[in-house]
Amino acid sequence: MTSTALPADSHVHSEFSWDAPRGDMERTCARAVQVGLPVVAFTEHLDHTAWPAPTEGPYASAALTEAADADGLVTPPAFDAEGYFAAIERCRELFPTLKIMTGLEVGEPHWHADAVAGVLRQGPFERVIGSLHCLPHNGGFAEPFGIYPDRPADAVVRDYLLEIPNLVKGSDVFEVLTHIDYPIRHWPGPQRFDARHFEEEFRHALRATAESGRALEINTRLGFDRLILTWWHEEGGDAVSFGSDAHYPEAVANGLREAADMASACGFRAGRRAYELWGRVD
Repeated sequence: MTSTALPADSHVHSEFSWDAPRGDMERTCARAVQVGLPVVAFTEHLDHTAWPAPTEGPYASAALTEAADADGLVTPPAFDAEGYFAAIERCRELFPTLKIMTGLEVGEPHWHADAVAGVLRQGPFERVIGSLHCLPHNGGFAEPFGIYPDRPADAVVRDYLLEIPNLVKGSDVFEVLTHIDYPIRHWPGPQRFDARHFEEEFRHALRATAESGRALEINTRLGFDRLILTWWHEEGGDAVSFGSDAHYPEAVANGLREAADMASACGFRAGRRAYELWGRVD
């Protein structure tokens, strides 16, 4: 049995995200209407952690090269709040049947409280999600793909999950924890990633997130392991959201229908309004 309607896509990027060179808010809205999406939240990147830009290999890109400083560190540019809100209003006028929410994806907000607060004051931001992209490494910071060559892959994943409680306890500016499985995107293998090998660490991170009152995002960019969602329910998680993590228009809403079916099977139900988080059903 499949869901009859798409849930809100609460994690979408446009040209106002520094790492989305193909982003286009207007075209994303047009695509959302085309596929029957009721709500889209443009949660643009708000990052302040600098980390080494890859110069070769699968993770090198023009966007990262352009964002790098003279020392080769990716230094995300300042967020253009004025331009962003103007674009939101323009799209709301162009697409009156689509609910368009403002938002941010705040990276490592527990490390950058003052900088994040300064941007949030330029709001209102209706959906703020929190993310962990980097970990301490070699006296600085690095993304998981930059750490895997130097450390055992299992250790990198465990360090990532152990930092999640620090994130949720150290910042109260976001309501949804996004992509708890982020390091899995870059898993080096050779064996396929198996979440069961990290059950204790996942449960610890999920429990801390649930106790903080946050929702957990089902991120569909590369799929989401149903086992993690099952643990979320067992550890007391009260709500979930859905996010395609789209960085270009064609990716908006990808995988959301299947994710909604999975959430329903794991004990979560839609709210009265399409933009509401899905709540727990015991």
